[in-house]
Amino acid sequence: MGFEEILKEVGGFGRFQIRNVMLLALPRTLLPLNFLLPIFIAAVPTHHCALPAQEPLNNLTLKTAWLEAYLPLELDGSFSSCYRYLYPHPLSNTSQVEREDQTVPCPEGWTYDQSQFYSTIATEWDLVCERKGLNRAISTFFFIGVLMGAVIFGYLSDRFGRRPLLLVAYMSTLALGLVSTISVSYIMFVITRSLTGVALAGFTIIVLPLELEWLDVEHRTMAGVLGSTFWSGGVMLLALIGYLIRDWRWLVLAVTLPCALGIISLWWVPESARWLMTQDRIKEAQFYLHRCAVLNGRPQAREKLSIEALSLVAEREKIVRRPSYLDLFRTPRLRHISLCCMVVWFGVNFSYYGLSLDLSGLGLNLYQIQLLFGAVEVPSKMIVYLSIRYAGRRFTEVGALLGTALTVGTSLLLPSGVVAWKLVLGVAGKGFSEAAFTTAYLFTSELYPTVLRQTGMGLTALVGRLGGSLAPLATLLEGTWSSLPKVTYGGIALLASATALLLPETRHAELPETIQDVEEKRTLSKAQEEEIHMKVLQD
Repeated sequence: MGFEEILKEVGGFGRFQIRNVMLLALPRTLLPLNFLLPIFIAAVPTHHCALPAQEPLNNLTLKTAWLEAYLPLELDGSFSSCYRYLYPHPLSNTSQVEREDQTVPCPEGWTYDQSQFYSTIATEWDLVCERKGLNRAISTFFFIGVLMGAVIFGYLSDRFGRRPLLLVAYMSTLALGLVSTISVSYIMFVITRSLTGVALAGFTIIVLPLELEWLDVEHRTMAGVLGSTFWSGGVMLLALIGYLIRDWRWLVLAVTLPCALGIISLWWVPESARWLMTQDRIKEAQFYLHRCAVLNGRPQAREKLSIEALSLVAEREKIVRRPSYLDLFRTPRLRHISLCCMVVWFGVNFSYYGLSLDLSGLGLNLYQIQLLFGAVEVPSKMIVYLSIRYAGRRFTEVGALLGTALTVGTSLLLPSGVVAWKLVLGVAGKGFSEAAFTTAYLFTSELYPTVLRQTGMGLTALVGRLGGSLAPLATLLEGTWSSLPKVTYGGIALLASATALLLPETRHAELPETIQDVEEKRTLSKAQEEEIHMKVLQD
């Protein structure tokens, strides 16, 4: 008897599993609130050089004339954000051409429009003009932290368990988030946000496997897609919170405090019985399996869950040595899976966060676009649910990434004046990229065996977060060519789509428990191919 048979006895999908999914909804919701937070806290409002104090100018014509005296005009007719005249117009006797040449960077700082944002990190530390790269680097530093956290949590959760490391993630996120709100300098904020990224990586690595390892084959798809809708809820919730809270410190506090509720909720979150069996911790596995049987209305199953019976199952499940990242490359099939997943995850993250953080040129304000981007993810997930059930994980992943690349490429071919169609394609591209993200989590967790599932998820998430960390910096390429960032997003999504074709399908397959399970599937597949080949020759 294997673990799948035990799960059938206690109930592979019932009240126990539903409660588990709902308890783990909170970290899923917190992730987009933090990952996409720079959209609001790092927003750059309209600004221009700080000018000498003047009497309030109620007349718009007088105010415009006063600004024209100090500020040069850009090619589009707007006032310059980064330069002012060395000598204002009323004091200058030189010609217009000479006067335009005498511009200097803002010597006394900037004045910001506070009609949309009361305070952001850009206005707090003047991260504009020649310092704008520091503003965009906030997301990069954060995702570098997530990258490091994926390695740490992936390894430690396979060593010490999913539940204890989830507690560490909650507590660390809460503490570091609170410290971020009292940052007194840009450097302090960068450090605390990067460390917050390390802590939040625990949610990305632990939550999905902790759900799937309690689910039977028939319900993994439904629960995986249902759980991912909480991410979309978080995206839309961020639009609402950002609209209501216009000060960046209070906004960071608002998305941090719910971690306190998460710490309390861990009292009811079960440890993975699959993982406990691989560690030969039979009594603890029996405790959680008994709870599952009772809550699912199958108390009679407890009679079959004796220590002796579970020990026999554990002989097959338990591991001889501790897992390491090298184990992901020791055997041929695991090495192939790991390399392909690394490319796919890089492409998924790079395209998703590139499209999510680049909201320019779509014809709506920041809050409307964020709400629309979150709303489109819900039907996207429903399509994913149907597609992975009937078309399979692999072709869903390939199609979603290909759709992302095609929508981005098509939008680049449209003339600049067609804003409505650019908005339609932008929303469609966001939907495809979210579909690729949703499928990648489920697909990858099914490819790796239980003994290495967290380690494998940690590795792929590491490479994925590398893509996420580079996505914000890709916007700096617009200085070379305005369309180059989107060309990069689409091109990498296309490469990831082609790579996903090389992965094996996992639809209707039981979760592999050991490395041998993964390698035996390859051997069996080859044996089946040889058998078919022999039959063809005989005919």
